[in-house]
Amino acid sequence: MEQNNSIIQFLLNEELRTIDFRKEKDLSPTTTVLNYVRDFAHYKGVKEGCAEGDCGACTLVIAELGDDNELHYKTITSCIVFLPYLNGKQLFTVEYLGEKENGETQLHPVQEALVKTNGSQCGYCTPGFVMSLFNLYKTIDNPNQEEVEQALSGNLCRCTGYKSILDAAYLFRDLPKKDKFSVLKEKDTRELQQIAANSADVFIERENEAYYQPKTLKSALAYKNKYPDSVLLGGASDLALLKTKKHQTLPHLLDLSHIKELQSINKYEDYWEIGAGVSIEQLRIAFGNYFPAFKAMLDVFGSQQIRNLATLGGNLGSGSPIGDTLPVLMAHQAELIIESQGERRAEKLEDYLLGYRKTSLTPNEIITKIRLPFDESEIIWSEKVSKRRDLDISTVSAGFSLKLTKDKKVQRIILAYGGMAAITNRAYQTEEFLLGKTWTKPVIEEAMEILKEEFTPLSDARAEAEGRKILAKNLLMKFYLETINLLGF
Repeated sequence: MEQNNSIIQFLLNEELRTIDFRKEKDLSPTTTVLNYVRDFAHYKGVKEGCAEGDCGACTLVIAELGDDNELHYKTITSCIVFLPYLNGKQLFTVEYLGEKENGETQLHPVQEALVKTNGSQCGYCTPGFVMSLFNLYKTIDNPNQEEVEQALSGNLCRCTGYKSILDAAYLFRDLPKKDKFSVLKEKDTRELQQIAANSADVFIERENEAYYQPKTLKSALAYKNKYPDSVLLGGASDLALLKTKKHQTLPHLLDLSHIKELQSINKYEDYWEIGAGVSIEQLRIAFGNYFPAFKAMLDVFGSQQIRNLATLGGNLGSGSPIGDTLPVLMAHQAELIIESQGERRAEKLEDYLLGYRKTSLTPNEIITKIRLPFDESEIIWSEKVSKRRDLDISTVSAGFSLKLTKDKKVQRIILAYGGMAAITNRAYQTEEFLLGKTWTKPVIEEAMEILKEEFTPLSDARAEAEGRKILAKNLLMKFYLETINLLGF
């Protein structure tokens, strides 16, 4: 493990930035991208609204090199992104979208569209909306309604001006397909390739902080073995809140975000293998045609900005009882591949979860892959109940799996719930009752009464315990009604 390199490099718009954390005493590895950018007098467009990734006022756009050596754009909520994440990437700000011609500012086509539809009101949220629209413009030529709404789901407008902003996005089909960034693409690609060629593992040490960003899984496992107290960091969409909201010192971080081995999705004969570093958005796009129930849950996972940062391994690693992916992963009988230096083991998700935010991971272990079996004869279904559709924590979530015999008897069933206990858990008693029985409404109604008494959920700000029990029952009935409609019973 090389631990003498404390330098990161990235492009801020078109400017190469080199930060040596040994010399830049005002910067730390947990300085947020938002605070870094706003420290410069001419980069005040990006705003802090919530400091937790919920409002989108701090939205910026990143370009990074893919395996195809092409630039891939994505939005981020810069208030919860730590500065070293930018290593080897390009960061775009709202100030750079337009350009000067003959002393006058020429707006970017996206900005022109927003002006044309009167999409800016008080203006506080406008830079964030512009950056989300810019990313949409760079990634999708003629966005449909779902794509537009997904792109803007992480941006809040306090003046309720959404209609005019949506109208601006629908003008994209009439905008020129090339902008100044198309012209600069080759140059930017070469510069990022040069940064990548010269990059090495990054190690930053301060009096009360240590931060390690390895390039390989081998280095990460060796480091975790040597420093088992180090906390794993993927996209930091959850962990960063300890810094931005609770103002805690994060003394020892192991950043896995630059390990390519953890970022692949592979399909095998009877299962898929997903790297733990795969982002939720990458997974949502990849699974669209293969696992519709999984995609349905990922569609309402945070916002596009959050999904671009959050990783599947991070969602599993937190062990949260309301983690959005856990119930549907459990329905799919997901298996985790867990590694330490020189060791590897596989574990079912049910066995991995031990208690509230407690898992079977030992201090020197890392989740590296998730295996997802598939059986075309199974029906997989998921649902998330929350007070709002986007950017909300689930009150109750469900991931169900059903396999019937030819005479409509239950051959196999999994009823996994989030928000009903200290961990995501299966309704084992209800499953046992349903096994071998005919899939009919009277049977389901009996099962609902068993289910109501199977969990002892908490009451909190999102729902009373009794309300959660009713929701769990009704989700089972909804599953039944949708299955008979699907199967044509």
